[in-house]
Amino acid sequence: MGMLQEFKEFAVKGNAMDLAVGVIIGAAFGKIVDSVVGDLIMPLISMVVGKLDFSNLFVVLGNNPENLSALADLKKAGIPVFAYGSFITILLNFVILAFIIFMMVKQMNRLRKEEPPAPEAPAEIPEDVQLLREIRDALKK
Repeated sequence: MGMLQEFKEFAVKGNAMDLAVGVIIGAAFGKIVDSVVGDLIMPLISMVVGKLDFSNLFVVLGNNPENLSALADLKKAGIPVFAYGSFITILLNFVILAFIIFMMVKQMNRLRKEEPPAPEAPAEIPEDVQLLREIRDALKK
């Protein structure tokens, strides 16, 4: 019964719930970034570079007896391909996602109220000065 109680405490702790919410939001955010890259950015890059579609960039590594030219057809036929275009697309997705997260964190830090500076600790008084002050205070009495 102790292990079940421990699991219950772990599962309903704030940190576990925050992590679950973060994972769910992260997955949804990943889909948004995929759409931004695939539907907005990649067409612009293709227009500038010359109608280049990164997802169809590959090198055939095996025999291609039927002379297939589409990546999907090659994969379906079981012919090994070096699909570097997919990697470029995923890398671009990562860079864009990292930049967006960087901008979000930067904005959050800017909007967060700055804490007032901590009061400065008094400088440590040298031992001889402290001794002289004690003597002075003792003479005043």
